Amino acid sequence: MNKVKKILPIILALICSGVFLDSLRFKFTNHPNTQEIFGRLNEWAASLGAEGLFAQTGLFSQYTIGVAELLASAALLIGCLPRFHRLQGFGALLGLAVMTGAISFHLFTPLGIDPNNDGGGLFVMACVVWLSCLVLAIIRRNQLTHGLARIGQAIFGKPV
Repeated sequence: MNKVKKILPIILALICSGVFLDSLRFKFTNHPNTQEIFGRLNEWAASLGAEGLFAQTGLFSQYTIGVAELLASAALLIGCLPRFHRLQGFGALLGLAVMTGAISFHLFTPLGIDPNNDGGGLFVMACVVWLSCLVLAIIRRNQLTHGLARIGQAIFGKPV
């Protein structure tokens, strides 16, 4: 059981980072599939009065999401080192946030589950990464709690 406790976080971090890093080639090169996805989201946001929210210079542009995925990947991978397990927890939380947004937009907007006509592969991978990040956050909960307490102490000047 000890081996599983040591190996599982590494495997989950590699899965999440692999998916995140692979998606960067689409987001950062302005791939047509990425243009289609973020274009549909921007049209939907415009219909709600928030035009530009998902545009290339918008708050939730493909570049913003790509940077968040890159940061999550870095934290997840560096967190495989015993001294930096806390980073893995924070990477898992960031990945969980990004994937919660992705899954929500697939389910609750006109984007749908299969925007690229790939049989829903993009959506399935988002679900796999979401579950992996959730498990990692649970595994690293003690390090996360300690890290958040230290952040609170730095901000408020006393133990939280």
